[in-house]
Amino acid sequence: MTDTDTAQAPDPRTPTADEWLEVQASPQFQDLRNRLRRFIFPMTALFLVWYVSYVVLGAYAHDFMAHKVFGNINVGLLLGLGQFVSTFLITGLYVRFANRELDPRAAAIREELEGRA
Repeated sequence: MTDTDTAQAPDPRTPTADEWLEVQASPQFQDLRNRLRRFIFPMTALFLVWYVSYVVLGAYAHDFMAHKVFGNINVGLLLGLGQFVSTFLITGLYVRFANRELDPRAAAIREELEGRA
């Protein structure tokens, strides 16, 4: 296979530092950043509260964490597994949010920046 067999997109031009600063100050970029922050900060706070609660319960509520739910499965084990489940859930929510809200806006900003003459 030769170079002529594969169609290659032209390299995007490299924006100048002034163009980067202009885009960073633009309303479109500010909106993108605000949307990201409105998702990230609450999710981070929620997960940290959930995680710290689990650690504190493990350290101070031994009887509660040792309470058997069924068989040899206790509350502590279920809450520990819940940490993994919540991590995957938050990751999935972020991917969905980024695909719907962030990526299209970021692509539009990138196209505008790289397409300037």
